[in-house]
Amino acid sequence: MSTRGEATSVATREKARIFVTGSCDGLDQLRDALERHAEIELVGTSIGVAESAAVLTGGHLEVILHGTRSSTLPADEIASIREHTRAPIILLASGEASVLLEEALDADVSDVLLLPQMTENVVFAVRKAGRSAFRPAPGTGAPTRRGRVVTVFSPKGGTGKTVTSTNLAAAFAKFEGKRTLLLDLDLQFGDAAIMLGLEPEKTIYDLVVAPGELDSEKLAGYTTRHPSGLDILPAPVRPEDAELVTETKLSRLLEVARESYDVIVVDTSPFFHGPMLATLDRTDELLLVCGLDVPTLKNVRLALQTLELLAFPQNRIRVVLNRANSKVGMKRSEVESALEVKVRFEVPSDRAVPIAVNRGNPAVLAESGADFSKAIRDMAKGLQPAEVAKSQKRGMFRRS
Repeated sequence: MSTRGEATSVATREKARIFVTGSCDGLDQLRDALERHAEIELVGTSIGVAESAAVLTGGHLEVILHGTRSSTLPADEIASIREHTRAPIILLASGEASVLLEEALDADVSDVLLLPQMTENVVFAVRKAGRSAFRPAPGTGAPTRRGRVVTVFSPKGGTGKTVTSTNLAAAFAKFEGKRTLLLDLDLQFGDAAIMLGLEPEKTIYDLVVAPGELDSEKLAGYTTRHPSGLDILPAPVRPEDAELVTETKLSRLLEVARESYDVIVVDTSPFFHGPMLATLDRTDELLLVCGLDVPTLKNVRLALQTLELLAFPQNRIRVVLNRANSKVGMKRSEVESALEVKVRFEVPSDRAVPIAVNRGNPAVLAESGADFSKAIRDMAKGLQPAEVAKSQKRGMFRRS
């Protein structure tokens, strides 16, 4: 008999987001059972991988369940899934599959389950695979950090996206004491380094074309330190170099960065292209920057619809209303009504911002008393994980 504490633990545990592909005997019954399970969120299903490419790429999935009728390892099917996601794969098969089990030990597969199977056994395998995805390979040692990825995005230029990302990164480093990386993924026309007053010798292009395996030590050799304490990996100098920053290399970069930094702030271009989708797959907090004008509002609404199609978790989206105090005939309530979501952060218009941009010094540092700077620091605090915020609050009470 389960105790009340155990029941509460199950109720509050975050659901595992899974996607089911392929086909085999018993898969339909298992899928229906998982869809009703309290610990599982079934994002979607498909027989073919190609038809679910968008969700696999941008869905922030924890595990892929793939059914196969093959008695040997379906290497082509696994390779097809791997083109879109690095989420752990659990193979589901029926009947005799001894060869499949042996081959899976040496393949990019987390587990193999033979159907029929008790639903709880499958849920246990999903949880196990999800946890294993965050463990280092044997012999590499445990990472000292598991950094959070905060992606700043707007589907329209001129909304203040780069101003937000550079100032937020500086606030994390300077005022929150976080080891912070600012990653400029506006790959063709990124301005993050200029806004920080830096002229880096190396960019993300130099990193991805450098020979050898990427690790934390190698990453450190290509970043540039800002006086605030944050590190930056700038966009390529030449627009044509952006093509070499592939989704695969970017995915690896984000994983390595998570082992080295507490926070990775990602500045993006205003498009849902490959690098953006690869970033979404690893984003913990998505800041969607909006302004008080109809064109931007229209684009942000379309972006929210696109994120829904990509199955990106809505609870990770934070709408940021920039220049929120501008007198332009539109109010916060109208923005929320049009978007059908709540505004999480407001950032006021402040003359300190353009002055700071022209001087190459983030306003949150140059004018710490400005209303804009206070809003950015509040945003940095608000984006901390709940357990960290509670810990800091307890510490404050103890000091009192």
